[in-house]
Amino acid sequence: MIVQVRSELARYLRTETFGGVLLLIAAATALIWVNSPWGASYTSMVDTELAIPALHLDLTLADWTKDGLLAIFFFVAGLELKRELVVGELANRKRATLPIVAALGGVLLPALIAMGIGWGVDGMDRGWAIPVATDIAFALAVLAMTGSRIPASARVFLLSLAVVDDLIAILLIAVLFTTTLKVLWLLIAFACFAGWALAQKFRLRSPFIYLPLGLLSWYALHEAGIHATLAGVACGLLTRVRPDPGEDEHCVPAARLEHFFQPISAALCVPLFALFASGVPLTSKVFSELFTNRLSLAIIAGLLIGKTVGIFGFSWLAVRLGIAERPGDLGYRDMFALSVLGAIGFTVSLLVAELALEGVGDGAAAELAKAAVLLTSLAASLAGSALLLRRGRAHQARRDERELQSRE
Repeated sequence: MIVQVRSELARYLRTETFGGVLLLIAAATALIWVNSPWGASYTSMVDTELAIPALHLDLTLADWTKDGLLAIFFFVAGLELKRELVVGELANRKRATLPIVAALGGVLLPALIAMGIGWGVDGMDRGWAIPVATDIAFALAVLAMTGSRIPASARVFLLSLAVVDDLIAILLIAVLFTTTLKVLWLLIAFACFAGWALAQKFRLRSPFIYLPLGLLSWYALHEAGIHATLAGVACGLLTRVRPDPGEDEHCVPAARLEHFFQPISAALCVPLFALFASGVPLTSKVFSELFTNRLSLAIIAGLLIGKTVGIFGFSWLAVRLGIAERPGDLGYRDMFALSVLGAIGFTVSLLVAELALEGVGDGAAAELAKAAVLLTSLAASLAGSALLLRRGRAHQARRDERELQSRE
């Protein structure tokens, strides 16, 4: 079982790394496009309406990527979270405590810093949630490219931390961005989730059962006034991850669905969302306000300082108090480098920025917030890369020294 879990983690890391590279390409493409002489065509594309009048879905292409495609991303996140909770790193209390405590620190401190700096700023009543999320794909892509020589436990720690972080961010989205609630549609959504759970209980496997349930639950949550991407999370958490006696572990529903949807999420859904969400006009006004406006300062400080200090500080405190155990091959300097990577807030941070600041200052606040997220994520990835390369050299030197001593 342990070997299987490790192989699953390794496969997940490989896929998310690939997705992270595509995410970076999509974000760069959006930035270059919107700031080029053809920027008007980018804006026109983003605002193009693709409506389904019969279902009262009057959504733009940007809305479809935010509300539709990200539901697949959150479905994969739900599957990953369920697997980690049942058979993975988070199933063991001792091993789970450290990333859970680290994730809590990485949410609480950024939120407090953002609220402290941005208090009273228009939109910050919900905008404080922008810097609380770590981007799994982006962070793991940086780790894979620059941290290949540090212990494998670093990857497990970062992945587990990001999974718990995502769960908290998902709960915040559900609480903060549900304004009006239509009970009838909410009951329909719950009925769909109950149907999904029963189908799993009775070991039904036909996609003609799950696809309609998934689509209807998405539509029901959308009509109920709850962010529709949460349907993906709920369906993922209701999917079976433990094999029956005599059943091949690769045939478990969660494993099969993750194997199918993970590449779609990593190679299509997240990059397309990044393409539609990262197109921030980098005007002189945006640059001047990045380091003077309290909204952008709250996000930058919340991500860069809050995430780093929160993740590392809570981890260090938990180990010192005996609440959690630090992996034997993972030093505090390694954990600090990983904490810096935790300040990479991309996909979910951009989503929260759009949700929290929609309509504030005719959209200028959302653009400024997204620019702050992009800038901070870039800074965190560069700083984290430098620290990881340095730690990698230190670990390699120790390995070389041990090998030399064994030869002697």
